[in-house]
Amino acid sequence: MPTLHHAPKSRSTRALWLLEELGADYAIDYIDIRRADGSGGCDPNNPHPLKQSPALTTADGQTIVESGFIFLYLTDLYPEAGLAPRVGDTKRADYIAWLGLYTGVLEPVITKKFRDTAGYTPQYEAAFETLDTQWRAALEHGPYLLGDTFSAVDILFGSLLQFFRTVMPPHAVYDEWLARLNPRPALARSMAKDGAP
Repeated sequence: MPTLHHAPKSRSTRALWLLEELGADYAIDYIDIRRADGSGGCDPNNPHPLKQSPALTTADGQTIVESGFIFLYLTDLYPEAGLAPRVGDTKRADYIAWLGLYTGVLEPVITKKFRDTAGYTPQYEAAFETLDTQWRAALEHGPYLLGDTFSAVDILFGSLLQFFRTVMPPHAVYDEWLARLNPRPALARSMAKDGAP
């Protein structure tokens, strides 16, 4: 079974939620990470090359890092859960595009906007505004990012707003979307497992 190397209340919490939604049989390895406030430390047992989270060890011993890639791997491993369009589905490209936007654009832009404000250039602001517009437009056509069906990209993007709602501008479409996501039983199960045993 896969093992999630999980630091409580971190980016790996979203992977817990995904694993619960997938109905996967998995193990949790609770790890420590260096936090933005300077607390925590680098856990020598963490297989992530930068000692961050999340990291996933597959059943055959391979390590995958970065949320987008972990989500792609797991949804392909458990296709019967229906949390991602399969290869050949017309929505597959949209699914992969959302995963890429999160990892390659949204995370770096948000880091600049809220942590490295001196480096937050007009180009970053333009990227942020474009993402906000695209995200809201998808939800306005939704009710989920890929349309009528809840998917793993709702977990990925939704977990950000659950953790840090003010990262995106106030808008009813975001709040209504979160109200649809928050009652999910798999989310409650993942929150119960989020803290160290």
